[in-house]
Amino acid sequence: MTLRVTPGPSADRAHQVSARHDYQLVKDSLPRVRAAALAWRNGVGALLAGLIGFGLLKGRTDVGQLASPYDAVVGLLLLAALLAGTTAAVLLLRAAHGRPAATAIKEYRAHGGGSALGADHAEALRAASALSRGVVLALSCTALLVAAVGTTWYGPAAKKPSVEILTPEGTRCGEVVRMASGLLTLKTDSGEVTLDLSRSTGMRAVDSCTPEASP
Repeated sequence: MTLRVTPGPSADRAHQVSARHDYQLVKDSLPRVRAAALAWRNGVGALLAGLIGFGLLKGRTDVGQLASPYDAVVGLLLLAALLAGTTAAVLLLRAAHGRPAATAIKEYRAHGGGSALGADHAEALRAASALSRGVVLALSCTALLVAAVGTTWYGPAAKKPSVEILTPEGTRCGEVVRMASGLLTLKTDSGEVTLDLSRSTGMRAVDSCTPEASP
């Protein structure tokens, strides 16, 4: 069986215009991706700087004020936000400025087919991939920060140590509000109670008040 190949019709002006358009599109792909990466880098950087630097995202200053396990959850969210933000910054810089290394001849021939246009197009594809992943991670970093701050806002506060006071009338238990002139004010489930310490027969610190110890 013989396969005969004959030349096709000559390229007309429409084909030439389409070929030039495709060539210019591929040629300009890397600068377009670089410019987009710079814009995203600046925009995401300004967003995070505004959220963090100007206090738009601000919760409790001390995570230790949260009850367990919410304090650990906030710590994990902040760690995840740090990792996501760092990785996003590296990817956006990679997309905007390329790798901090020279391109080897072997790699140039493997990815670019031996032509500068092919190598630039391959680099444009890698930069676009880094840009997409960097944007997703940057937005994830922002979401994690919002979740961490929201947890500090709405998470339950850690309970303060309680004091159990023994009096002739019975046992009183609650959180210490203030103490002055031998009078101790406790915060109990039924409100504040003031006790005369000179009449107490003993006291001890407890983790929580039992129902029978509360007034």
